[in-house]
Amino acid sequence: MLIAPSRGEVPAASRLDEIISRGTLRVGLTGDYAPFSSFDAATSGFSGFDVEMAQSLGEALGVKVEFVRTSWPKLASDFAADQFDVAMGGISITLDRQKKGLFSTPIMREGKTPIARCADKERFGTLAEIDQPGVRVIVNPGGTNERFARARIKQAEIKLYPDNTKIFDEIAEGRADLMMTVSSETRYQQKRHPGVLCAVHPETPFDFAEKAYWLQRDMALKAFVDQWLHILRENGGYAAINQRWFN
Repeated sequence: MLIAPSRGEVPAASRLDEIISRGTLRVGLTGDYAPFSSFDAATSGFSGFDVEMAQSLGEALGVKVEFVRTSWPKLASDFAADQFDVAMGGISITLDRQKKGLFSTPIMREGKTPIARCADKERFGTLAEIDQPGVRVIVNPGGTNERFARARIKQAEIKLYPDNTKIFDEIAEGRADLMMTVSSETRYQQKRHPGVLCAVHPETPFDFAEKAYWLQRDMALKAFVDQWLHILRENGGYAAINQRWFN
């Protein structure tokens, strides 16, 4: 049975209304996950695929974009503390995150796959080949990469490395053997380290994952973001931004 609102009752303002009234969209980014988001300490500025996407969303809303720096270990607590309206920058959909907020329609489908020195590419095609004594698997702490590795690696060494901007140099310079991360990142890092690092079967990852934008729980905001994404895909805006950062 539907109950009509009382006469004169004012409906609660949505998060979408609040953002428009405030004139600012607060976007959480880690700034250490190229090409999704990178932070330049010299300029205190962000760049990357999701930085451009955030600016497009801000334009659609008619508001300014305020970037809020977070980190993978603090992402969930910062989100719960309402430090930002939306988390962007390569966020994977997880059920734990879904409990705390809402996800937009997915922006990318991929999964975890290895990246290793090109000379070792054929050694690490399967999880069984990776999970061997003496193999050094490097991971950044606090995100889905660490959770994936800890769930599947029992014999190989797991090395935590806190600086996600330099973690691939550890592999290139021989201090680690491989990292398992999403296929889009392995392709990007392969381009950044030509002939040195190679993505291992990025077209057939070990698991299924999707990336999306993690929104504070508000259906009006989710509906707007989903419609913006739909229009951006149809008018070519998404393809143009994707081409600049991934191709």
